[in-house]
Amino acid sequence: QVQLVESGGGLVQAGGSLRLSCAASGRTFSSYAMAWFRQAPGKEREFVTHISARGDFIYYPDSVKGRFTISRDNAKNSVYLQMNSLKPEDTAVYYCAADVPPYGIGYASRRKYDYWGQGTQVTVSS
Repeated sequence: QVQLVESGGGLVQAGGSLRLSCAASGRTFSSYAMAWFRQAPGKEREFVTHISARGDFIYYPDSVKGRFTISRDNAKNSVYLQMNSLKPEDTAVYYCAADVPPYGIGYASRRKYDYWGQGTQVTVSS
């Protein structure tokens, strides 16, 4: 069983920045592919970014490319999401997710990920 705990959410003005953290349990974190998703009220959960287990593959959709940066520290069992130039439409609950071996397919698909955190609220005011 893998537990994921997000932190770092909050209220920020448009144009501001936040850094989210996700701490994972387990002794094999370095084998987990990780992702961030978000869900706004009344909307489907949306893929934000993915990072491979070794950190050598990262993907961003156009909605966050150039503004958000995912990173990981395997020594600290943690993954991070640096969010810059925030917009009101980035307001959502942000979730981290882990894909453990054997890996699923489709890194932007919710079904790929085996474990989810409880989420952290990000609110961007205009």
